[in-house]
Amino acid sequence: MKKKNILIALTVIASLCLLYWGIEFLKGVNMFKPANFYYASFEQVEGLVEAAPVTVNGFPVGQVREISYDYGSNSISVMMAMNRDLRIPVGSHVELSKSLTGASSLELTLAQGTTDYYKVGDKVPTQHTPGLIDKVTDDVLPQVAGLMPKVDSIVGGVNALVSSPELRMSLARLDAITQQLEASSRQLTQIMQSLNRSVPGVMSDVNGITGQLGEASGNLNALSGTLRALPLDSTMMQVNATLANLQAVSQRLNDPESSLGRLMSDRELYDNANRAIADLDSLFVDIKKNPKRYVTIKVF
Repeated sequence: MKKKNILIALTVIASLCLLYWGIEFLKGVNMFKPANFYYASFEQVEGLVEAAPVTVNGFPVGQVREISYDYGSNSISVMMAMNRDLRIPVGSHVELSKSLTGASSLELTLAQGTTDYYKVGDKVPTQHTPGLIDKVTDDVLPQVAGLMPKVDSIVGGVNALVSSPELRMSLARLDAITQQLEASSRQLTQIMQSLNRSVPGVMSDVNGITGQLGEASGNLNALSGTLRALPLDSTMMQVNATLANLQAVSQRLNDPESSLGRLMSDRELYDNANRAIADLDSLFVDIKKNPKRYVTIKVF
């Protein structure tokens, strides 16, 4: 009976140990992995829970093991279970980081250029840096609150514009214009179809005109060949010689020393020639009237 009670007690103890280990395991605490414990003190840890990660440059190097309130200093003490391979240089600090979802974690910033390290169980200094949510709360929300009256006035103006009868009339006119554009588009389509039907005939006419132009071009080429075959050079030489002769005659006529020049320029010679012609004319007239005076006919 005594042995049975001992077995029951051992079973209960083992069950409690397994239950505790399971609860810690569900929290993310590995009971079988050794860790070094450090402490940090914060004024507020909103969103921070046990088993929250402790990261260095975004990489998890530990987790929050316990959160307690220190009534002596009126601060919140956080126990951190850190990887035993991690050594924290003196001058490092811990910050509370809050994500957009509201979950908080601890960000450990390691100091550089020192060979002194905190001992296990020491308190690591903390530093408060406004997170993204804090910046949104402190910077963006006041601006949004200032914009709300303007947004209300804009919404009111939009509502007034939407309910305006002028807008309804403009929309009705726009609908009419759209219908007219649609009708014009249909007419343009019909015109284009008729043009497409008439284009082959026009193209055939153009082809005929092109053929006639080709024939005319051939005729012009033949005419050009004929003109090139004519003795234009010899003809032009003859024309030039004739013009030279005419020019020589003209010079002689204009020369008062030449016979033609004297004939053209001597007035007395001109008058004598006129009198001789007049006397010959009178003689011919008298011969016609009195032929017997000038002609004697003898009969043997």
